[in-house]
Amino acid sequence: MKHAGLLRTIDLFAGCGGLSEGFEASGAFSVLAHVEWEKAPAETLRRRIAARHSLKDAGQRVLRFDMQRTDELIAGWKDDPEYGAGVGLDAIVAEEGGVDVIIGGPPCQAYSMAGRVRDEHGMHLDYRNYLFEKYLEIVKRYQPKAFVFENVPGMLSAAPGGISIADRIRSAFDAAGYEILGDLKKAVVDLWQYGVPQRRSRVIILGLRRDEFPDGDKMLRRFYEAVLPSRQTARVLTAGEALAGLPSFRPATEPYSRGGRRFSHVPHETGVQDHAPRFHSARDIETFRMLAEDLRQPDDQRRYSRVEDIHRLYTERTGKASAVHKYFVIRPDEPSNTIPAHLYKDGLRHIHWDPAQSRTITVREAAKLQSFPDDFEFVGSQTDAYKMIGNAVPPLFARALATAVSDLLSL
Repeated sequence: MKHAGLLRTIDLFAGCGGLSEGFEASGAFSVLAHVEWEKAPAETLRRRIAARHSLKDAGQRVLRFDMQRTDELIAGWKDDPEYGAGVGLDAIVAEEGGVDVIIGGPPCQAYSMAGRVRDEHGMHLDYRNYLFEKYLEIVKRYQPKAFVFENVPGMLSAAPGGISIADRIRSAFDAAGYEILGDLKKAVVDLWQYGVPQRRSRVIILGLRRDEFPDGDKMLRRFYEAVLPSRQTARVLTAGEALAGLPSFRPATEPYSRGGRRFSHVPHETGVQDHAPRFHSARDIETFRMLAEDLRQPDDQRRYSRVEDIHRLYTERTGKASAVHKYFVIRPDEPSNTIPAHLYKDGLRHIHWDPAQSRTITVREAAKLQSFPDDFEFVGSQTDAYKMIGNAVPPLFARALATAVSDLLSL
């Protein structure tokens, strides 16, 4: 692989590749390997790499394997019933002559506030709370100059077993010889300030190896106060602008079937990849239409502007109660609300604003709100696609982040 003049990188917990998409697009990084254990995201990555580089690169650079089996991931594995065989990171790193930057972030569901609300144990028993330790093992093994660790702001308040995850992370990386920001609340970044048409905040932890950067603490302050903010866009992009030009749909008079699938809207094919609505019941279609029309009313005439009103409507319509605010219509003149992994279960909090369409957003619309390029193809089912999009780092922000990291390391 050619990486002359580029920073050599490994992407851990890579998902479908949103973070590495942006890092490569920056022109400053070459991703040597992506590690991902789920099949659909790994196959999506392989297809993307094959399209942009080669089939050989796609086969060599995507390691579909379980990060918890770290020793095998490093040394290689054979004849695994789930993952087949793989050369391991040691062989890749040795061939490429080292690693400059490690990027990635463990699954965020164990740290998210929504996840804690839904789980009866508040996610305290979730093994994913400790996957950062596997990330750390790879960092310690290859000693990159820097690492980028991404996660949800809820990580800062997570304390499984009564011990702060943020404190665990800080102590672990300190012991490994890496400097990170002392107050991680200052590492929370609003991604809509970087051109992403979505209200999404994330913790971005940049770590610098102390023996490589003796003034790392000063460099980190400069990064968060000046270098990264310098990559912000001049204005906020709205959801309406992001989704402009996509074909629309209308509810069918009656549900119909085609190719073994049921459809509630026509047309069910538009010529735009991954742009087809979910199947919606007549009850949901009517609810979506009512909520979208209500949003068009003057503020003082809206019936569903308060959370309490939405909760009551949900109970009236479904006969169920929910601790989570279920219905939400995306505002076209603002960035979208956060696109979460939960979108794969239902789209009730991502209702399209057009009452004539009365539907939730499509896979392609979710991808656009996450700033994925239009030519990015998602492998797997519609459910797989929603999940991997919600779990991803928006590539547009990832590109800005990568450029800022490259700028800092070259100062």
